[in-house]
Amino acid sequence: MRIATNTISDAMVRQIQLLTGEQSTLQMQVATGRRITKPEDDPAAVGRVLNFQSQERQVTQYSANADRALELAQTSYSGLQGLKKISDRAGELVTLGTGSLGPDAMSAYATETDQLIEQAVQLANSQSGGDYVYGGTAVSAPPFSVTRDINGSITAVTYVGNSTQAAIPLSDASSVTPSTSGATNTGIGDFITHLIELRDALNSGSTSAVSAVQPGLMTGEDTIISAMADNGGIQTRIEAAQAQQKDRTTSLASLVSNESSVDLPSTIVKLNQTTTAYQAALSSAAKIMNLSLLDYLK
Repeated sequence: MRIATNTISDAMVRQIQLLTGEQSTLQMQVATGRRITKPEDDPAAVGRVLNFQSQERQVTQYSANADRALELAQTSYSGLQGLKKISDRAGELVTLGTGSLGPDAMSAYATETDQLIEQAVQLANSQSGGDYVYGGTAVSAPPFSVTRDINGSITAVTYVGNSTQAAIPLSDASSVTPSTSGATNTGIGDFITHLIELRDALNSGSTSAVSAVQPGLMTGEDTIISAMADNGGIQTRIEAAQAQQKDRTTSLASLVSNESSVDLPSTIVKLNQTTTAYQAALSSAAKIMNLSLLDYLK
C-alpha cells in the first residue's frame, strides 16, 4: 500500500510541533524551577497550591496579630514594672514618715512623693502605637484624668477608660487579651489616689496620718503584682503562638514548593531526551522531504 507524500509530511510536521512544544515547556521549567506556569498544566495541583497560599495569608495575618499583641503586653508590663518601683519607694517613705522626723524632712519627702505621683500618672497613661494601654478599649484618649491645684500639684485622679478588653486572635481557635483588666486599671487609679494621700499626710507632719495610708498602698501594690503575673502568662502564650506560626509558615511554603517546583535533575534528563528526539525528527523529515516522485513510483 502506498502512502501519499502529503500524509507523511503532515505527520512529520505534527510530530515536530509536538516535540517543539514539549521542548519549550521543559526549557521553561528548567529556567524557572517551576513545573506549573498556568492552571491547565495540573489543575488538581493548582487547586492545592491555591489552598496552601490561602492558609499562608491567614498565618501571616495571625503573625501580625501576635506581634501587635506582644507589643501591647510588653508595653503594659513595662508600665506595671515602673508602678511597682514607685510602690516600693512609697513604702519606704511611709516607713520614714512614721519615724521621728522634723518638719523639713517631712516636707522633703512630700516633695518627692509629689514627683512619684506625676511619674505614676505618666505611666498610667502609657501608649503603644498611638493607643493608650490602660484604658480598656477606650484607646484614643488618656484613661486617667487629673485635677490640679493652683500650684499645679495633682489633687485627684479619675479613671475614664472602660472595663472591656479587646481580644486579638492568634489562630482559628484561640485569642488573647494583652491589655489589663478593668479591675486592674481601676486599681491603678486607686493606687495613685493613695500616693496623693501619702503626700498630703507627709505635708501635714502627722505620723499617724502617714501610717493610715499604708494599707491602701499595700493593696495597690498587690494589684500591680497580680497584673504583672497575668501579663507574664499572656506573653508566654503569645510567644508560643509565634513559634507555631513560624513552623506553620515553613510547612506551608514547603508544601507549595513540592506541588509547584520541578525535580530539576529529572527535568533536565527529559529536556535532553526531547532535544535529541526533536533533532532526529528534523533529520528524518529532511531526508523524507528530499524523496522524488520516482522514488515513490518504484
